[in-house]
Amino acid sequence: MFSKPFFVAALFMALCIPGLTPALASQAHAPKPATAKSTAPYPNLTSAGYPDLLQRMARAAPAANPSVIGLALTALDCALSNGMTPARNLTLIDYSLVSTKPRLWVFDLNTGKLLFQELVAHGKNTGENVARHFSNTYGSLQSSLGLFLTKETYNGANGYSLRMEGLEAGFNDKAMERAIVFHGAPYVNYNHIRKYGRLGRSWGCPAVNNGIARKVIDTIKGEQFLFSYYPDQQWLSSSKFLNCPAQQQISLRTD
Repeated sequence: MFSKPFFVAALFMALCIPGLTPALASQAHAPKPATAKSTAPYPNLTSAGYPDLLQRMARAAPAANPSVIGLALTALDCALSNGMTPARNLTLIDYSLVSTKPRLWVFDLNTGKLLFQELVAHGKNTGENVARHFSNTYGSLQSSLGLFLTKETYNGANGYSLRMEGLEAGFNDKAMERAIVFHGAPYVNYNHIRKYGRLGRSWGCPAVNNGIARKVIDTIKGEQFLFSYYPDQQWLSSSKFLNCPAQQQISLRTD
């Protein structure tokens, strides 16, 4: 395990979408050799399987930043190392991308297959087209960063919705209290982008297009992981899932 977040080698950094700061990008180094054998129900969710899984995920979603995929797998590895149950899939949101680009991906963790690639809104006070501000505070109307665990579905003011439990103290653990949920919204579509130059914004929830919301929710509901990223230095340096004692760093194979 490691003390600083890991990023992929410079060869792949050149292909990444802008959003990672130069300081963070400079932390890239060669992958560590895998040593563990697969014994988990999902065979790729082991130290041996992660580098290959990351490579498959990066190939399946070339618009996603491989560095951020690596961070998501690093957070997942820490969660599993601390006794959490392996998940079928992983949802990744990269808020360093503008809202007019698809920046949400759902991956099958057993195969690395891309299940969804979607537009997703951020909170009203997080920014306009570009996300800049994140919060864990009730009433902030800002998005939160870090690792979440999806819970049960319900029908509410935004229709079919999915509750999320924030797993990171100080960064997203007030998600339930703040009613930060995954839902569909009428302002998440390309017509809204053409009219306003950005997506509409939520009150802090990750909101997707109404037409796809139910399918995505039914795929990611029930104790699955969602990883919300932005190059926020405080979160990157203190996240318990990105700075997990004795944890291997997840790297992209280059051989």
